[in-house]
Amino acid sequence: MARLFGTDGVRGKANELLTPELTMRLAQAASVVLGFDKITDGRRPVAVVAKDPRISGDFISAAIEAGLAASGVDVFDAGTLPTPAAAYLVADLNADFGVMISASHNPAPDNGIKFLARGGQKLDDALEDAIEAHLELEPRRPVAGDVGRVQRFADAEDRYILHLLQTLPNRLDGLKVVLDCAHGAASGCSPEVFKAAGAELFVIGAEPDGININEGYGSTHLEKLQAAVLEHGADLGIAHDGDADRCLAVDHEGTVVDGDQIMAVMASALKDAGKLKDNTLVATVMSNLGLKIAMQEAGINILETGVGDRYVLEGMRANGYNLGGEQSGHVIFADHATTGDGVLTGLQIAARMKATGKTLKELASVMTVLPQVLINVKGVDKAAADSNEALSAAVAAVEAELGHGGRVLLRPSGTEPVVRVMVEARDQATAEAHARALADVVSRELAL
Repeated sequence: MARLFGTDGVRGKANELLTPELTMRLAQAASVVLGFDKITDGRRPVAVVAKDPRISGDFISAAIEAGLAASGVDVFDAGTLPTPAAAYLVADLNADFGVMISASHNPAPDNGIKFLARGGQKLDDALEDAIEAHLELEPRRPVAGDVGRVQRFADAEDRYILHLLQTLPNRLDGLKVVLDCAHGAASGCSPEVFKAAGAELFVIGAEPDGININEGYGSTHLEKLQAAVLEHGADLGIAHDGDADRCLAVDHEGTVVDGDQIMAVMASALKDAGKLKDNTLVATVMSNLGLKIAMQEAGINILETGVGDRYVLEGMRANGYNLGGEQSGHVIFADHATTGDGVLTGLQIAARMKATGKTLKELASVMTVLPQVLINVKGVDKAAADSNEALSAAVAAVEAELGHGGRVLLRPSGTEPVVRVMVEARDQATAEAHARALADVVSRELAL
C-alpha cells in the first residue's frame, strides 16, 4: 500500500479517502504513538483538536475526537482556528499532541489531517510511519472511567490573539490594511488581532459558509485583494490561505510581494535589530535567485533545503536558526512559532512598515525578483532524470551560458510522473527560451 502520509499530513477527498472510519483509526493510532507510548507516569494523554471551516471538518473532527476519547485521550476542542493557532495551543496548554483538520489552500471537497507532536512541532517521517503501522493493530479500548473526555477549549482564540499581539515590536496605528482571509480559518481571529493592533482595516473573504474556502479569494487568488488595496487607498494588503499558515502581500500600488520578498524584508529587519540567529535565513531550493543575491549583498547567509516547509523547519531546528520559509508564503518566525503563521507574518510586515515609515514597495526593493519560468514535463521517467547523460549535458550548457545571472533546477515530482524544469535568468525571454529547450530535452530523453 502507498504511504498514507504525504508532505503535510494525510490529505484527500473528504468521504472518499478521508472517511469517518479511516479518520477514527488514525486518531486511535495517534493516541498510542503520540500519547501513551510517550507517557511514563500513568496519566491520560491530552490532545488539542482544531479545524478550518470547510463543511467536512464537522464529521472529520467528530470522528477524530471519538477515536481519541475512545482510546483514553482527553480532548480540548478548539473549534475553527488556523493551523499555527493549533500548534501554539498545543505548546501553551502543554498538551501531548494536537490534530489540525484542514486541506490548506485546496478547494472545499478536499480535507486533511495534520498531527502535531508535543510543543506544537510537525511530525518527522518516523512518527508518521509509526502511526501508519499502528493502523494494522488492535486499538486501545479502555472502559468506564478510563475513557477520555471531550471539552470545549473556550478561550482558545483569545489565547492565540494575545500571543500574536505580544510579538509586535510596535503598534500599527494609522496604517491602512486590507485583509483577505480566503473564507478560511483566520476569518475571525485575523481581523480581531489587526484591529487590536491599531490598524485601519478593510476585510474581504471573511464569510465562510463551509464550501467557499479558497474560492476566488486568498493567497492563491490575489486579484480581489489587489483591487481592494487600490480602491481603499490602503498601505498594505495581506492574503492568507485556508488554514492561514501562509501570507502573501500586496503593496500600495497593487503589486504582489511574495514569500521570498517577505523573507528578504524580515531577514534584513532582524539583522538590523541584531536578532537574526547567526545572520542566516533558511529557504528552499525553489526560492528566487534574487533572494540569494540580495542576502549576499546584505551580509546574510542562506541555508537551502528541499521543497516543503517541513524541510525548512528541520533545517532551522538542526541549527537553531530563527527565520525561514518558502516563496509560497510559508514564513516561520521560530522565536514566536513552530510553523508558518500567516497572521503573524502579516503583523510583522505591517510593524516593519510602521517602524521605518517606509512603504512595502520600498522595503521589498531590497530584493530584485529575477524572471522565473517553471515547466512541468509530464509522462516521463522521473527516476532517470539524475542519470541521463544527455540531459545533464544540456543543463550544464545552460548553466554555463547563464553564469551568475541565472540558474537551472530540475526536480522530479514526489507524487506523479512529472519532472519540473525551472530556469531563472536576468530577463523573461532568456528564462523562457532555456526552460522550453530543457523541457524538450526532458521530454525526449525520459519518455516512457
